[in-house]
Amino acid sequence: MPRSFFFILSLVCLFIACDEDRVFDEYKSLPNQWNKDSIITFNLQNIDSVQRYNLFFNIRNNNDFQYSNLFLISEIQFPEGKVITDTLEYEMAAPDGKWLGTGFGDVKENKLWYKEQVQFPESGKYKVSIQHAMRKNGNEKGIENLKGITEVGFRIEKIPN
Repeated sequence: MPRSFFFILSLVCLFIACDEDRVFDEYKSLPNQWNKDSIITFNLQNIDSVQRYNLFFNIRNNNDFQYSNLFLISEIQFPEGKVITDTLEYEMAAPDGKWLGTGFGDVKENKLWYKEQVQFPESGKYKVSIQHAMRKNGNEKGIENLKGITEVGFRIEKIPN
């Protein structure tokens, strides 16, 4: 009994120590599909204004996702009203159709670079929003309900000095 307790305790300490650069890491689950008008928002508070960070979107998809790329529109709203909007494209599958990312079974997780060396210079509450911008070739309307994305996450990691 004591051996297994110390083994489990050691594993927990190892996992905590391996993720010491994490400042924010949150996921939002999606129903069976992601509606094109559905905006996922992450609220950030008490972010050090001197520290530099790397920002990531974490996307979990399953085999219902029918595309090799993912197009997203992101937005950062600053406390004093400034807004930065980006259109992003990420590769989700290799040319042979094999899913990129990590995971077992049919769910894969992709840690996607969003921004590097970012500072949050204003004190207060920031909002990071994301929505999909997928469309089929030749169709301007876009895909109404995107299947296969099960969770969307946002992660902030501090850059070691």
